[in-house]
Amino acid sequence: MNASTASAGLGLLSAASWGGSDFVGGLAARRSPALLITASGQAASLLILIVICLAAHLAAPGAHSLVLAGVAGLEASLALALFYRALSMGAMGLTAALTGLTTALIPVVFSALRYGLPGPVTAAGLAAGCAAIWLITHQPAASRGVSAHALLFGTLAGMGFGSQLILFKLAEPANMLWIMTVARAAGVTALLLVILAARPRTEGHGFWGPGIATGLLDTIGTLWYLAAAQFGRLDTAAVVCSLYPAGTIVLAAIALRERPTRRQLAGMALALGAVALLSV
Repeated sequence: MNASTASAGLGLLSAASWGGSDFVGGLAARRSPALLITASGQAASLLILIVICLAAHLAAPGAHSLVLAGVAGLEASLALALFYRALSMGAMGLTAALTGLTTALIPVVFSALRYGLPGPVTAAGLAAGCAAIWLITHQPAASRGVSAHALLFGTLAGMGFGSQLILFKLAEPANMLWIMTVARAAGVTALLLVILAARPRTEGHGFWGPGIATGLLDTIGTLWYLAAAQFGRLDTAAVVCSLYPAGTIVLAAIALRERPTRRQLAGMALALGAVALLSV
């Protein structure tokens, strides 16, 4: 198995985990505040990561990697708060699509500048993957009443998510669990500050169980991404991982019998072609 195939395969595992996390979190958000679900999940996964790292006596990474991980966790959590705010302002379909596409494009541009342009087959796969992300996430019917602020916040959120993927790539690869732990600690701190400032409603119930599930799935997905980014190019790992909305749609179709649209089916078919090209 070559590095590209391994990276694409690990990226698919990451996308599946992240898609499952969003599905569980989306269901729970119908009853409880999304910020509380996210914060509880990240806090629980942080405790688990700390226990694993200490019990296994894992060597801590260098100061440079710790700083990168901390910044990644902090800014991604703030980006998540921005994303929730953007979705609440309307034009959810366009906002979500713009955020997803920006998340993938930021590492693609960075990778081209730092590591050089990809070969023609990889470039075609990246283009197909970005198009697939747009088709899967963009719902024209949900994009009416476009708010300029929503689009701005959605773009900034995507830049934050994409920057996190870059920072994880630059962190020390031999200490993935510690990298994840430090990032999660910074993320929990940021989310608590956001909650204190936003003061979300607290009458929701039962958010701890789904929150822990989403946190664990998100953590597992991030670890798969870290592995994918170390095996192959950053842009390949980022684009494949960013296909996670397809996993959410598949789970919704199975569990809730929500039929995907033709546009989404076309996007998922294109995504398979993109992964095939990026595996070469």
